[in-house]
Amino acid sequence: MLSPCGRAALAFMSLQLLLWRETVTIEVPQDPNILADLKQPPTIIKQSVKDYIVDPRDNIIIECEAKGNPVPTFTWRRNGKFFNIGKDPRVTIRKRSGTLEIGFRNGGRPEDYEGEYQCFANNVYGMALSNKIVLQVSKAPLWPKEVLEPVVVTEGTSLVLPCNPPPGLPPPFTFWMNSMMMPIRQDKRVSKGLNGDLYFSNVVAQDANNDYSCNARFPFTHTIQQKNPFTLKIITNEPYNHTSYNASHSYGGRKVSESTPTFLLPLGSESSKMVLRDEQLLLECIAAGLPTPTIKWFKKGGDLPGRKVKLENYNKTLKVINVSEEDAGEYVCMANNHLGSIRHSIFVQVKAAPYWLDKPTNLVLAPEENGRLVCRANGNPKPSIQWLINGQTIDSSPPNPSRQMMGDTIIFRSVQIGSSAVYQCNASNQHGYLLANAFVSVLDYPPRMLGPKNQLIQVVKNNRTFLDCPFFGSPHPVLRWFKNGQGSGLDGGMYRLYINGTLEIKRARVEDEGTYTCVANNILGMAENQVRLEVKEPTRIVGAPQHQSAIRGLTVRFECKVKSDASLAVSVEWMKDDKPLYLGWRMKKDDESLTISNINEGDEGIYTCSVKSEIDQDSASARLTVLDHPDPPLDLDLSDPAARSVRLTWIPGNDHRSPIKEFLVQFEENHWEPGRWQDLATYPGDLNSVILQLAPFVNYQFRVIAINAVGQSKPSAPSPRYKTSSAAPDVTPRGLQGWGSEENNMEITWEPLLDLEKNGPNLQYVVWWRRKDSDAEWNNITTIGNKVVVQDTNTYEPYEIKIQASNDVGPGPESNVVIGYSGEDKPTNAPTELRISKVDSTKGHIHWKPVDLASVQGEFKEYRLYYSRESSHVPGLLVRKENKTKGFYTTMAEPSAILSRLVPFSRYKMFMVVANNRYEGPPSNTVEFSTKEGVPDAPPFFRINRRGFDTIHLEWDKPLEPNGILIGYQLKYQIVNASREARPQIETFHPNVTEYTMRLPDRSTRYRFYLSALTQVGAGEVFPEDSPFFTNEAYIDQVDIATQGWFIGLMCAIALIILILLIVCFIKRSRGGKYPVRDKKELPLDSVDQKDPDGSFDYHSDEDNKPLQGSQTSLEGPVKESDDSLVDYGEGGDGQFNEDGSFIGQYTVKKDKDETEGNESSEATSPVNAIYSLA
Repeated sequence: MLSPCGRAALAFMSLQLLLWRETVTIEVPQDPNILADLKQPPTIIKQSVKDYIVDPRDNIIIECEAKGNPVPTFTWRRNGKFFNIGKDPRVTIRKRSGTLEIGFRNGGRPEDYEGEYQCFANNVYGMALSNKIVLQVSKAPLWPKEVLEPVVVTEGTSLVLPCNPPPGLPPPFTFWMNSMMMPIRQDKRVSKGLNGDLYFSNVVAQDANNDYSCNARFPFTHTIQQKNPFTLKIITNEPYNHTSYNASHSYGGRKVSESTPTFLLPLGSESSKMVLRDEQLLLECIAAGLPTPTIKWFKKGGDLPGRKVKLENYNKTLKVINVSEEDAGEYVCMANNHLGSIRHSIFVQVKAAPYWLDKPTNLVLAPEENGRLVCRANGNPKPSIQWLINGQTIDSSPPNPSRQMMGDTIIFRSVQIGSSAVYQCNASNQHGYLLANAFVSVLDYPPRMLGPKNQLIQVVKNNRTFLDCPFFGSPHPVLRWFKNGQGSGLDGGMYRLYINGTLEIKRARVEDEGTYTCVANNILGMAENQVRLEVKEPTRIVGAPQHQSAIRGLTVRFECKVKSDASLAVSVEWMKDDKPLYLGWRMKKDDESLTISNINEGDEGIYTCSVKSEIDQDSASARLTVLDHPDPPLDLDLSDPAARSVRLTWIPGNDHRSPIKEFLVQFEENHWEPGRWQDLATYPGDLNSVILQLAPFVNYQFRVIAINAVGQSKPSAPSPRYKTSSAAPDVTPRGLQGWGSEENNMEITWEPLLDLEKNGPNLQYVVWWRRKDSDAEWNNITTIGNKVVVQDTNTYEPYEIKIQASNDVGPGPESNVVIGYSGEDKPTNAPTELRISKVDSTKGHIHWKPVDLASVQGEFKEYRLYYSRESSHVPGLLVRKENKTKGFYTTMAEPSAILSRLVPFSRYKMFMVVANNRYEGPPSNTVEFSTKEGVPDAPPFFRINRRGFDTIHLEWDKPLEPNGILIGYQLKYQIVNASREARPQIETFHPNVTEYTMRLPDRSTRYRFYLSALTQVGAGEVFPEDSPFFTNEAYIDQVDIATQGWFIGLMCAIALIILILLIVCFIKRSRGGKYPVRDKKELPLDSVDQKDPDGSFDYHSDEDNKPLQGSQTSLEGPVKESDDSLVDYGEGGDGQFNEDGSFIGQYTVKKDKDETEGNESSEATSPVNAIYSLA
């Protein structure tokens, strides 16, 4: 119990903790330059495990690594005493490390070095401690020699074969085998316990064996030791008889007494088990009994923790992993068979070695700052906390006024330089301990910038932006930001300053560009750094790819248009289903799209366009669905047969992502058109079983075609054949009619029934006819054809006609009665008093007297007018006579009609006849008439065929149809510009004028012309035409260049140079050994020297200049030296030249292929040769 004073002191200390304001701990950056200058106490960074088991065949290595500045030195304690490494030649310590190496090359026993080791790392600022490492050498003891008596048991009783392996370090793994090194078969009846013993819930005769051997495998030495084998003998109540053996029964069909379950392990009705937190809990129940009991597990007061529990060894072992306090409690195992059940309770206690709640961490403080170290741990039982300083207890260390102990916390106030140390916290209970090192380092360090100098940061417009300025110093420096070296510190508003020095710009704008400076200050100095900020336009996909469905084999194109900042490089990548897309011959991309040609099912998926710049990215995706023709339906089946129907069922094929819209059922019959498939019916795509309506007397087979949006599938395999029975015809023949082919007959015709309409064998047609409006008997005839001719009829009389089809089964329905007519004859009368009135230039009114309709001797069809243009009244105009007809249907007493589309100013003839369906009657009187004068047609052409500098020339031709006496032409024209049209001007011309030249006041002006021909009636059809557009500058350039002085001087200089070259070449050739033939003949060179019949050559001829003209294009070929022979410049085909009967061989060269084919020698391509050819 605490005294009142003690309680008051504790309350005061608690109040201090509540009011405590702790300074932010300085985080030391991992910058190598800073770490090299920074003084720090030691820190253990690597050590061996607490329970350290080593292989006796290897050297012993006990690890201990630490860091600090200065570099720590290391010492060791063994079993709590100083371990003098220098006195033991087998022990060495690694350089710049505390790791011990113990070697046994020169003898020694590893067991001599077993014990407890602890490492100490020390420098001027403190000492760090490792855990206490318990070193043990692995042991694999031999199995004790023993003589095992045979084990004799009665059949059906339980048995335990003990293993009792030798105690090894670590414990061995046990297993049972026979002499053949085969594992002993384990099951619900026979199994190995956790202790290694072999348990038989009940034995059977087959268990009798002489080699049950327990084996132990030691993990460190990788050795296996074998116990002497057990011999097992089974006593049976009945003799074992091979002939009566029942293999399906465990006891071969013999009677064995059964027993209720009893526990072999554990014993009694209850037991207890203790397990540590985070370890593995193993509970075991093995029961005896016959029949073999079944094991079940329960937990009282709750369910088994399902995710952590696993039942093993045929439910005999319950395993719980990662045990926690909630797993404590009473576990019940129950063994039962049909004779009864038994239970055993296992009370599980969960204890805990210490574990951290708040592990102390290193504390770096500046002078006069405050801090604290906290060490909190938990366990069961509650661990005790002990603080050490540099490996010594707090009480034995020198007093420090800035340090105060408060239970599991050490508080530091106003620390000073020189008070650095390493503190150890030890938390321990009966199940283990925890040891943690945490140093307190008091630093004074001037500010230093950690980031790169003058960094360029590019950000996206309107995005949140962070400008980093990592720094370090002790005491913690104060940091401020400035923009462009002006103004006060940036914080607040659109800026936010973080404690680590980062400046946040909440929304970057273009005006935020500039140079930002961060300045860090503390009492020891100042440091600064600069960051240059550039604000860029965002990279965005403005034309995203769209989902597409395309047919297999076609080409698809995914668009990906990008908008980005012009100063940033942008890359576009395509992915398919989130994986990189490898482009090939079918897949091509450009800056704005991806094109896939000849698509197939493998191309289907999600395509993503990913656009990246240096500072941002964007992406957009679209799905490609590849459509294809559906697969053909499968497994056609016929059912529900009837006289005229059958049910057809099929299995639809794959629709290839395009739903089937409909199914087309086709049939083939083997009587009328074998092998020809015909459409029967279509059905919706959601059906796969339909009743087909069929025709009689047809031997059908069917197939089905699936149809989707892409197209049709291939036909399915045909169904079995199905034959319908015969029946009488169902329909009447179509197209029944009667008409006369002669004036005294009538032909009755109809369309024969289709093959599928015959319904049976031996189809015939019965035809009936009689005169209309008479009570006479029907005449009839039976035929297999489709035509009946009735003879000896009157001219054009009406008849009633009907027809019926029949076959061997019976007659079909009769048709409706139709009216037919016998044949027609020539009309006997002609129209009379044909005349014309009100004739103008293109039409006139015609009149005539009608005929008696009885004289038509047939069906009245029309009055037919024949008319023709005989001539034109225009002098000299020839016309082509053409007969035309025009029909008029009228039954009026005084008929009249209009004859239109006549040619003006022409003479016509006409006459009229009456017509029935077969013949025309005699002609009427012939009438001649003339049309009046009209306006002319348009000229056949009107064009501007020449334009000078300030004139324009118009040309046209006379109209093909003047339609009257031509009196002239009218030309309207007006100035045209982009804004308005000027008032038109008119020119008239005589009829013999067909061209006109017009001066232009302004050479850049454009005109629109309208030309028409004139007669006394008026102007004819207008022909419009625009003048060509010529720029003013073009003419100015032509004139100005030709009149410029520099241009004239240049032309004169070129002419002078050519003249000099010609003179030089001529002189050179005259002095040479080879010269033209004309020089030998001393022929004078005239100004025009033509090629003579005797073969002389004129260099002024056009033919001689051809090589020079073609020399520009001939420079691509080989260039030869000129031999100055006439063959090079003449037209001789064989290289010979005969002048006076002698042969001049020295002037002959062989023409090359180009000269022979193109009549242009390669020598002429040389500029020198070209000049020689002119000389």
